Amino acid sequence: MSQSSALLLDLGRLPYNEAWDKQLEVAEMVMAGAPDTLIFVEHPPVLTLGAGFHEQNLLFTPEQLKQKGVDVVRTDRGGDVTYHCPGQLVIYPIFDLTRHGKDLHKWLRDLEETQLAVLAHYGIEGRRFPPHTGAWIGDKKVSAIGVKIKKWVSVHGIAMNCNNAMDGFQLIIPCGIVGYGVTSLSMILGRDVTVDEVKAVTIQAFEQVFDLQFGVV
Repeated sequence: MSQSSALLLDLGRLPYNEAWDKQLEVAEMVMAGAPDTLIFVEHPPVLTLGAGFHEQNLLFTPEQLKQKGVDVVRTDRGGDVTYHCPGQLVIYPIFDLTRHGKDLHKWLRDLEETQLAVLAHYGIEGRRFPPHTGAWIGDKKVSAIGVKIKKWVSVHGIAMNCNNAMDGFQLIIPCGIVGYGVTSLSMILGRDVTVDEVKAVTIQAFEQVFDLQFGVV
């Protein structure tokens, strides 16, 4: 079976709301028949609150967080609260799910599979941790997932910790999961693993899992 064509859009470093606007713009194009599009971006420090957000998982007030230089944004993705910052690869697959099984649970498992494939590339044995989404290394999450589906087109997506500072996660209970920590590729491998390095591996993982061939926008 031949691979389907898809697009890759690298936004570099961009504030969360600007990237969200770009996601919605691309989603409208995909709904109209454009190819699936994979977006890469890094965000300045920001906490995003998902549809399942619980107040107790935010350990400081929005005013206190603003003083620390951290924005707080409410979103329509699934899940609770998560943290984005430079050094974390944020991956937004704006895909038409009618091309990939038209099944939300399969979609989430496939997104997890891309992250497990990235970890395997580095010789790391990752795992799923149901009922939670994401990719885990032991009892620590390395990759968070939260999505929103509209007309079978997905927005939002994945945040993989590459070489980002981890202190921002102390502002929250990540994803509302008590008793478990977070980690990064750099921490696990004991070397600096950059976002740019992980981008190339991520493209390969998405091509493998979704049988796609990416061209750059």
